[in-house]
Amino acid sequence: MSTFLEVQKKLVPDLLQIMQKRYEILRSIWLSGPVGRRTLAQAVGLTERVLRSEVEFLKNQHLIEIRSTGMVITDEGKTILREIEDMMREISGINQMENKIKEYFQIQAVFIVPGNSDTSPWVKQEMGRACARSIKKRLLGENIIAVTGGTTMAAVAETLTPDFSNKKIMFVPARGGIGEDVSNQANYICAKMAKNTGQKYRVFYAPDQVSQQVYASLMKEKPIKEILTLISSANMVLHGIGDAMVMAKRRNTSPAEMEKLVKAKAVAEAFGYYFDEEGKVVHKVSTIGLQLSDLSKAKDVIAVAGGASKGKAIFAYLKSAPKSTVLITDEAAAKMLLKGI
Repeated sequence: MSTFLEVQKKLVPDLLQIMQKRYEILRSIWLSGPVGRRTLAQAVGLTERVLRSEVEFLKNQHLIEIRSTGMVITDEGKTILREIEDMMREISGINQMENKIKEYFQIQAVFIVPGNSDTSPWVKQEMGRACARSIKKRLLGENIIAVTGGTTMAAVAETLTPDFSNKKIMFVPARGGIGEDVSNQANYICAKMAKNTGQKYRVFYAPDQVSQQVYASLMKEKPIKEILTLISSANMVLHGIGDAMVMAKRRNTSPAEMEKLVKAKAVAEAFGYYFDEEGKVVHKVSTIGLQLSDLSKAKDVIAVAGGASKGKAIFAYLKSAPKSTVLITDEAAAKMLLKGI
């Protein structure tokens, strides 16, 4: 297959480009349908005029239907997508990108989803599905899965299904809350994951960031100690990777600490730790929940983050990520990582 594709690239490159374009259009319709032409054109980066002829071709091949609510993919279209997915990953070079990133950062695995989650919401959903597959592949007989908050983890929760029921899973929030939208809180996401999989979960009613005095007081509380024991004994951790400045603002960081982060050139955040471009921890907030040192105890650490805007943050975090890390990202972020490499 590889040799055949290399020959095609040299002899008929236009054919592969057309095939790749139509695959992306078909895939976008599948993930976001029913969808209108204008929205689809923005998602795949084509003009409406160019898209119109491509849509007509796919319709004539019975791969899509055009309804009053928008375009939808047919069963035949779904079959075609499944059959050519591996080939399209090779054509676009995604397989090679995955190997390069994995080898450079010396982590367990890398999975790249086509697209850019900064501009296409369905790409985040695809990262969620990829994470769900990765979780299922790595489950033990009994599992404690620690989960952080955020929109990416919320997308993961939406993709989990009841076919996890042959395993025993306890979902636990890895962190306390940081005062954001409740649907992005770790407690809510754990509850959603448990509901969608028919499994159990625990809640963690504590703020993410507290003063040293409050921290010392909370550590004496039995319910807090119990949940922290569960979190630290998790065999799997699911987390996102944040942009340092964005996360600092969400935490209502003081001007003095913001200045410290700027001077230290912090670019990434995870678990309350801020990293510079070299992956060095330049600041840590006093937080309740999973600590960076706890990651070494987990069998699998699944990091999910994408978008070109997150490229620097992902690169910085991976510089010091545990070897057990599985990175799930998108093509736009992966290209930024490769630039750094």
